[in-house]
Amino acid sequence: MTARIVTVALTRKLPEPVEARLLDLFDARLHSNDAPLSPAALVERASGADVLAATLGDKLDTAFFAAVGDRLRLVANFGAGTDHIDVAAANARGITVTNTPSVLAEDAADMAMALILAVPRRMVEGVRALETGQFHGWSPTWMLGRRVRGKKLGIIGLGRVGEAIARRARAFGLSIHYHNRTPINPHIEEELDATYWDSLDQMLARVDIVSVNCPHTPATFHLLSRRRLELLQPQAYVVNVSRGEIVDEETLAGMIEEGRLAGAGLDVYERGAPSEKLLKAPNVVLLPHMASATVESRMEMGERMIINIKMFADGHKPPDRVILGLDDGIAPRP
Repeated sequence: MTARIVTVALTRKLPEPVEARLLDLFDARLHSNDAPLSPAALVERASGADVLAATLGDKLDTAFFAAVGDRLRLVANFGAGTDHIDVAAANARGITVTNTPSVLAEDAADMAMALILAVPRRMVEGVRALETGQFHGWSPTWMLGRRVRGKKLGIIGLGRVGEAIARRARAFGLSIHYHNRTPINPHIEEELDATYWDSLDQMLARVDIVSVNCPHTPATFHLLSRRRLELLQPQAYVVNVSRGEIVDEETLAGMIEEGRLAGAGLDVYERGAPSEKLLKAPNVVLLPHMASATVESRMEMGERMIINIKMFADGHKPPDRVILGLDDGIAPRP
């Protein structure tokens, strides 16, 4: 099989340079708009291709792989996370799944750090106060937030993104605490002056800000459950740029509303978009899943995806195959 005859079907509109490169290398079938495909349309599109260039919004479950034809041989995911893909079902049909790891860490860490600063200092509240005419001049007691320097940052999942966040946080004077299944490399731990907690419960009870950076798996669904959220101190904040399903969102919103938590900064949500309860909660900064939304990140994701497709087209194993049973060691204990 040569690269020129490989048919690649896209499920969403990608950056123009990425699409141009796909058209140059393969028989690429672009998606004319950015609207997500229905399940039936997704099956139809995939059935006529050798490769499906999928995205986070495409649910490729057991039913999808049961319905798709025999031609599909590669799902090249445009993104690092693959919890929307039933990899076992794909592999059972002889379909390889690839992703684009390692290209999002710096951008995701930038956004996490922005939230770590924005929520305690009530930046969004301040902007809203100006926009709604509530600001009438400086006051010694109005719009008081919390100092970030000297606070304890607890990172759940000190992988690539978590490490990048820790490096930024240290520059702002936060002390680094983390929970992994196992400790990280001792040289990195020493460099970050990071404290490892074998018990997530014990770490949560002692930190001021929690940053969620582990993958979403069955074991990490609602890892921050009601019980664990109630371990946090009332002045604590929760930041999440990973996956919304890891946090019990309704409990989080309720505790903020009741004053049992100080606030939250979220870029991801349990049901794709924030709940009404969360939208109405005070002192929350809510972003539309934009942690990786930089030109540089999207271009690097596209290039990584193309490398995987090209290797497949040339008869080689793609470098970023998703292999069941392997992870980056950051998934914490339930």
